[in-house]
Amino acid sequence: MRQDQERRKELGDFLKSRRSRLLPADFGLPTGPRRKAKGLRREELAQLAGVGLTWYTWLEQGRDIHVSAEVLESLAQVFRLSVEERNHLFLLAHQQLPPAQAAISRQDKAHPVLQNFMDHFADCPAYVTDHRWDVIAWNQAACVVFGDFNRMNDKERNAIWRCFASPAYRALLADWEDHAQRLLAQFRSTCSRFVGESWFKALVEELTELSPEFRAWWPRHDIFGTRIGKKEMRHPKAGTLIMEHITFQLYDDPDLKLTLYRPLPDEETDRKLARLLQEQAAKDGPGTTEPV
Repeated sequence: MRQDQERRKELGDFLKSRRSRLLPADFGLPTGPRRKAKGLRREELAQLAGVGLTWYTWLEQGRDIHVSAEVLESLAQVFRLSVEERNHLFLLAHQQLPPAQAAISRQDKAHPVLQNFMDHFADCPAYVTDHRWDVIAWNQAACVVFGDFNRMNDKERNAIWRCFASPAYRALLADWEDHAQRLLAQFRSTCSRFVGESWFKALVEELTELSPEFRAWWPRHDIFGTRIGKKEMRHPKAGTLIMEHITFQLYDDPDLKLTLYRPLPDEETDRKLARLLQEQAAKDGPGTTEPV
């Protein structure tokens, strides 16, 4: 009981602190000489958020009342909360994180710092995928192993489409079936909030038509997380390659994931990849690696 009271008081203090930071002028409200309140008045905030004044007052006072997710979202919008502040609000009010928000806009390019990070690991294939599992950034090592992303169209750069629709990509993976099942389960686990969106429906419908494996596995509703591990590949030029891989979720944009492969000494993978990169560097400029 004591813990709940302290949590509700913390919620009330947080709301008051954020209300005090809002400027009336930003909402077209008058700022006359008689205004004593710092920031918005309670009645102004309640009106902007579409909630009752008495109810909002009780919330700031730490009363034991139930608040819906819809109301919290409305407050978060009026307060213009950051992702971290929104999470904090929901944890104080609901003791759980809020539902994930759909991506506001599609990312077409990675942040330059992220690209620099991948380029720094020149001997480790690395790429970034967005919420649709489109590869939106990569380094040269990724091109010499997985194919030249510069020469692929948007559909070919989608990791799910390519896994099930590209015969060459299937041939690259020593255990394609295990990889494809896990990838599909990972895709499903991250895309629950996009069910019904046009791009999601189009991808599922096309792969259901193109791939008998996709058609058989999709109705199973398997769910997996993205795990670290080791992969064996059969590169058309270098032969067997064995690499460790790990995927990082970006804190600044959780819809983006960075996947990094580290070539191992097994099967002389590190030396083979070094040769592939040297051969690529000797050619007349980037973007000449044949897609796999």
